[in-house]
Amino acid sequence: MNHLALVAIVVRDYDEAIDFYVNVLGFALVEDTRIDERKRWVVVSPPGAREAGLLLARAANPAQEARIGNQTGGRVGLFLDTDDFARDHARMLAAGVAFEGAPRQEPYGTVAVFQDLYGNRWDLIQRRRTGH
Repeated sequence: MNHLALVAIVVRDYDEAIDFYVNVLGFALVEDTRIDERKRWVVVSPPGAREAGLLLARAANPAQEARIGNQTGGRVGLFLDTDDFARDHARMLAAGVAFEGAPRQEPYGTVAVFQDLYGNRWDLIQRRRTGH
């Protein structure tokens, strides 16, 4: 069976990215392996994720540096599911996460847009349960 395993996100610095994703968002550091003098294989994963994570890829040239924080052209491009929106929203606010506005109800669930330390836009979302 195939599954989506990793999504790469371009970061400025490995250690600052690890600090944010692990200590602020509560992700687990799954792997941090040195490849060479400048490159590491760094994977973080949100709580409860079984097979998916983020590969934190340090920008290696000016073109990649220009994409840090804007990999999706300003759109929300990453989605963090939660089973308890109020709990996780409050914890993230207390940790200093920058939300763009108040939580809102959408047909698909409760959602609030936040930015990571580089400005990438994420949805924190608790999906509405359906009868299926």
